[in-house]
Amino acid sequence: MSIVAEFTIEADQFLLGRVLRAGGGMDIEIERVVPASKQVMPYVWVSGGDRAAFEEAVRATDEVRELVHLDTIGDRSLYRIGWDETVESLIYGMVETNATILEAHGQDNWLFRIRFNDHESLSAFSEYCQIHDIRLNVRRVHNLTADELDDDPFGLTSEQREAIELALEKGYFEVPRRATLSDLAEDLHVSQQAVSERLRRGTQKVMQSLSDGTFRSVGR
Repeated sequence: MSIVAEFTIEADQFLLGRVLRAGGGMDIEIERVVPASKQVMPYVWVSGGDRAAFEEAVRATDEVRELVHLDTIGDRSLYRIGWDETVESLIYGMVETNATILEAHGQDNWLFRIRFNDHESLSAFSEYCQIHDIRLNVRRVHNLTADELDDDPFGLTSEQREAIELALEKGYFEVPRRATLSDLAEDLHVSQQAVSERLRRGTQKVMQSLSDGTFRSVGR
């Protein structure tokens, strides 16, 4: 049975956190991590600061071989990071244990929601962190529920569906908008970054499902 773990970690505790913090003042979200040979290749969204300064600072770090700007949508920009010889311990540990990043964002402190295939994978990741002296603050561990995966025709998590439903109810998608991210964050008791991420990931799943025909009708 799949397991979901939610934890926080200081940026100093992992290489990617230290590198991205060098950019200074940006809201950063890890979209996904792609294994490449013996290395890992993170994709990150950044917003809320000086993009040119961020690029210059990250490229100046010793560990980054390349920082590739892939896209900009609104005030958010997507980058791919290529490492030099250094291996990112925390992210590499996730790759080694076949974990999937569901949610990851932060600056000085990061919040991660990670899905593991089973308890053995979670235990392996925990052991990996102990061996590499990576200190996590585990907030919650629970089984992946049908509400988070199977019952939704678009594969939305309960948090993503809740955010989209609230955004519709409050008029966030209307022109002009009747609600802001701050309004939604206050109602959900989470950060604006968390709401933004849930809306973006959720709407991406919906649009992708409609585009590729994987939408699953419920109760028909």
